[in-house]
Amino acid sequence: MGLEDLQHNFLTGRLEDLVKWARRSSVWPATFGLACCAIEMMAVGTADFDISRFGMEVFRASPRQADLMIVAGRVSQKMAPVLRQVYDQMMEPKWVISMGVCASTGGMFNNYAIVQGVDQVVPVDVYAPGCPPSPETLLHAVLTLHEKIRTGSITRRPAPEPGAEQLAGWVPERPDAVRLGTPR
Repeated sequence: MGLEDLQHNFLTGRLEDLVKWARRSSVWPATFGLACCAIEMMAVGTADFDISRFGMEVFRASPRQADLMIVAGRVSQKMAPVLRQVYDQMMEPKWVISMGVCASTGGMFNNYAIVQGVDQVVPVDVYAPGCPPSPETLLHAVLTLHEKIRTGSITRRPAPEPGAEQLAGWVPERPDAVRLGTPR
C-alpha cells in the first residue's frame, strides 16, 4: 500500500502540506554554469541577494546531493550528453531552471554547435529570461519554482520522459525530437 492508495483526510492532507513545505524550504541547487549567465547565478549567492533565505545557500557540486539544476548559458552539442547524465544522477524529485535566452532557445547562436533550447535534453520547469538575466530574475524563477512545488502533488510520480532511456545514444538535431518544456 503506497501513498497513492491513501484517501486524503485531515492527517494525510496535513502530512502532504508538511512534505511540500520541507521540499520547498530545502531545495539544493546543482550549478551548471556554461557561459556569462553563470556569473549572475553566482551573484545570487552573495550577501546582496542572499539566496540562503530560501534554504539554498549551498550550491552542490555533486548531482547526488542536489534536487535543482540551474542551467546557466548556452549548451553545446558536446555538452548535452553530460548535462543529461548529471540530470539522470540527481535524486527524485528534481527540478530544472533554464537561465538565460541561450539556455532557453539557443539565443543568438543559431548554428549546428549549440542546442536550440535545453528543453530538448532535460525537462524544464521554469524559464528565467534575459541576456544575461539579472539576479532578481533568477530569484523570481526560484520563487516561481517554490510555488510550483507548493501546489504540486507528492503522491503522483511524474510520467517517464520520452527518450530518457537513450542517454548514451542521444543524437543532436533529431527530426523526431520532442520538446520537453511542458509542465509536469
